[in-house]
Amino acid sequence: MAIEVAKIELRSVQDASGFAACIRAGQFTADQVIAVIGKTEGNGGVNDFTRILADQAYRAVLHRHGKRSAEEVAAIPMVWSGGCDGVITPHATVFARNDRTGPAAKTRLTIGTAMSAELFPEDIGRPAMVEKVAAAVQAAMKDAGIDDPKDVHYVQTKTPLLTIDMVREAHRNGHDVACEVHESMGVSNGTTALGIAVALGEVAMPRAEQICRDLDLYSSVASCSSGVELTQAQIVLLGNRAGAGGRYRIGHSVMKDALDIDGVYDSIRNAGLELPARPRAEDLAGRVVNCFMKCEADRRGTLRGRRQIMLDDSDVPWHRHAKAAVGGVAAAAIGDPAVFVSVDAMHQGPQGGGPCIAIVDAGE
Repeated sequence: MAIEVAKIELRSVQDASGFAACIRAGQFTADQVIAVIGKTEGNGGVNDFTRILADQAYRAVLHRHGKRSAEEVAAIPMVWSGGCDGVITPHATVFARNDRTGPAAKTRLTIGTAMSAELFPEDIGRPAMVEKVAAAVQAAMKDAGIDDPKDVHYVQTKTPLLTIDMVREAHRNGHDVACEVHESMGVSNGTTALGIAVALGEVAMPRAEQICRDLDLYSSVASCSSGVELTQAQIVLLGNRAGAGGRYRIGHSVMKDALDIDGVYDSIRNAGLELPARPRAEDLAGRVVNCFMKCEADRRGTLRGRRQIMLDDSDVPWHRHAKAAVGGVAAAAIGDPAVFVSVDAMHQGPQGGGPCIAIVDAGE
C-alpha cells in the first residue's frame, strides 16, 4: 500500500477548499486519507482555537466526500500546530494510502498510526506518560510495517496539556500535577519526546527527576505538539520500508541551532536526494514536498557566541521569536515558506536546536 502526499495552503483559518480540490482532481479519495499534519495562524498557545477550526474544516470535507462514518473520520489523526510567525505560510500536509505496490528493492515512505492509553492530568511530566507514549509508538511501528527503529525518521504526536479544569479534576481525585497550566505545553511535549526516544532505543527509560530537566536526553525524530483537543497521545509515525510502493521517501537530521541551514539540507540528503556540497534552494528541483522541524530558544541565552534576548523579551514571547527565525532559515533553504515549524522542543534534538525531517519525491 503506497502513500500519497500533498501540501495544501490554507487561505483562511477554516479553508479546506484546496483539500477538496485534491479529492475532486483524483489525487486521492477522501476515504484514502489517513493523516493530516498542519500549521494554523493562531497564537500557538493554550487558547489557540485555530487548531480546532482547521480540524473541523478538514474533517467536514472527509464527511462530505467520503463514505466513512462520523466515528471513523473522528479517529483519523490530524495534528495541527498553531502559530505562523514570520514568513511561515499556513498549510496542511495530507497523507493518503492507495493500493499501489512497489518493488522490494526500493524503500519508500510508509506510515503507521496509534493512540495511547488515556493520559491523566497527573501523568503529564511523569514516567507514566513516558511509558504510555512508548507503548503507542511501538504500536505505530507495527502498523507501519517497520521492524528496525533505524527506519523511523519522524514521529509526530499530539498530546493533552493542562487546563484549570483538568488540574481541579486531578485534585478532586487525590492527585497533584507536575507543573503549572502555562508550563504544561512544553512539559507535555518534552515528556512525549522521551517516550518516543525510549520506544526507538535512543535513550534508556529516564528517572522521574530527569524528565524535562536533563536536556542531554533527546530524540532525533520526535516532533511533539500538545493542545486541548484530546486526552490521549495521538501518534503519526513515518519511515521507509522496502516494497512500500509510491514515489516518496523520508529522512531526518538535526539542526544544531537556529541558524543551522546545513541541518535542513542534511535531512534532504538523508531522504535520498543528492545535493552539492553547498546547496541552494534551486538545487532541489522542486522535489522536496515539505520539511518539518522543532525549535526553541537556547536556555543559555546565546547563539554562536552572541547574546540573545528571546528569553528576556516581555513584549513578544520567546516561542514567537524562535519560530519566526527558524521558519526563515527553513524557507530560505527549500525556497518555500510553507514549512512546518513547531516550538517547545524540549527533549527533541539538542538544546537550542531540534529535529529536521524532509519528505522528498524520489520518483517512480
